[in-house]
Amino acid sequence: MNKKNLVLVLVVFVALVSGLFLGNMLSRRANGVGIAGLLSRTGHNKVDELLSIINAEYVDTVDVKEITEEMMTDLVSKLDPHSVYIPAADLENVNSELEGSFSGIGVQFNIQNDTVMIISVISGGPSEKVGLLAGDRIVKVNDTTFVGKTVTNEKVMKKLRGPADTKVKLGIRRHGTREMLSYTVTRGEIPVNSVDIAYMIEPGVGFIRVNKFAATTYKEFLNSITALRNKGAKKFIIDLRENSGGLMDQAINMVNEFLPEGRMIVYSKGKAYPRSEAKSDGLGSCINTPVVVLIDEFSASASEIFSGAIQDNDRGLIIGRRSFGKGLVQQQISLKDGSAVRLTVARYFTPSGRSIQKPYVKGKAEDYEMDLVNRYKHGEIDNKDSIHVADSLKYKTLGGRTVYGGGGIMPDLFVPRDTTEYTPYLNKVINYGYLYQYAFQFTDVNRSKLKGFKTWQQMEKFLDAQNLLNDFVQFATTKKVVANGKEINTSKRIILTQLKAYIIRNSLGDTGFYPMLYKDDKTVKRALEQIRKK
Repeated sequence: MNKKNLVLVLVVFVALVSGLFLGNMLSRRANGVGIAGLLSRTGHNKVDELLSIINAEYVDTVDVKEITEEMMTDLVSKLDPHSVYIPAADLENVNSELEGSFSGIGVQFNIQNDTVMIISVISGGPSEKVGLLAGDRIVKVNDTTFVGKTVTNEKVMKKLRGPADTKVKLGIRRHGTREMLSYTVTRGEIPVNSVDIAYMIEPGVGFIRVNKFAATTYKEFLNSITALRNKGAKKFIIDLRENSGGLMDQAINMVNEFLPEGRMIVYSKGKAYPRSEAKSDGLGSCINTPVVVLIDEFSASASEIFSGAIQDNDRGLIIGRRSFGKGLVQQQISLKDGSAVRLTVARYFTPSGRSIQKPYVKGKAEDYEMDLVNRYKHGEIDNKDSIHVADSLKYKTLGGRTVYGGGGIMPDLFVPRDTTEYTPYLNKVINYGYLYQYAFQFTDVNRSKLKGFKTWQQMEKFLDAQNLLNDFVQFATTKKVVANGKEINTSKRIILTQLKAYIIRNSLGDTGFYPMLYKDDKTVKRALEQIRKK
């Protein structure tokens, strides 16, 4: 694989995951304290004194509030990589990912060609009620043109989100309609789901993918277990790949469903944080149900609590690649001005006593985040033998198996990344989003035909009869991607799988997307092989 392209992909991945780490904190939150109160615990508060002197005596007028914001960010950055300061203006958006809902218009969108495209409309949400459709382009917001290179995801969310019962006027361009359409949408509560998909992957086996641990995750998980059991599920595969964590209590409640009474799930302790233990109560619904857990290098925090408890109690099989390695606990402390700090207050340990926190240097967050890139460069993602663990970090599971701490959860069965179908052509069409753009365009043109299919299998059969690969290559050519026959043939399976999965998602949502995407997934196949033996 071309090293330049590889690094580009990895940097994008790391940036994505780093953003999600804001979610990792305890479910309980402390009472608010002011900046002065926070800083004055050490005695004389020189920071407030200095700011007061600057404000009163400095030669030029300065924005003390702006200086304070920069100071807070810089101060917290001197700590561990997971402690963060959150300005008041950002707090609502940051919290909404974990609260289980937010107020908005109820659409999923993507920015293509400098235009906001509605990918899907949430069923029963505010936008569906007024008649907005998947494929609509938002070109005006409150009578102001809203297109161009300055339009960003952050600006879109700021425009479309807002307090419940407030209104926003949208100017819409719709495929097949010449005139601009106008809709006034009344914002409402929009659920934030943490279970992407729960389906019968084969007779007797239920598959549940959890994307984060938010306020409603445990409830969603229980509902998924019940629905799959009603369909005949007697075994479960829990997919925590790319799940960067969230609320610890949700992970504890989930793993409790699989453990007999009295088993350690996790414990935590810190300098000012007394040891706290979580043990199973024996009331779980899946205590004797075979289970396999999937993890990868982006599985972190609460995902590692869940995986570690299953592994250390010898309760199930962990399959995939070494997890991220975040064993620090954050507590959110509110400040008087509406901002907050998520401060690391403790370390957590798996039942065997492992701290899975990978090494870090205080104030060196950039080096810490580069760890994932280095794993790729050193070959760990492709070869288990590239992973080196210290004998001093050796621990024993309940059944006497050897496990290691100090840097994530090592899976029981390692599944390397398969690069045999990777080519520079594939890297380019993925990195620039051309697969996604073509899928949207195909869906837009064929929306009436696609509406006739009720299952992803029916739609896949239809798509297999289309000339998708050649059409896509021509589309990519218009984007100045040179068609390389050999590389296209090598990457053909991946290209077609992703094209079909995106088209199916545009029509059927995630209920069709993931089954199509995972049809040939090597980690999923390995999980199925193992769970059939249990």
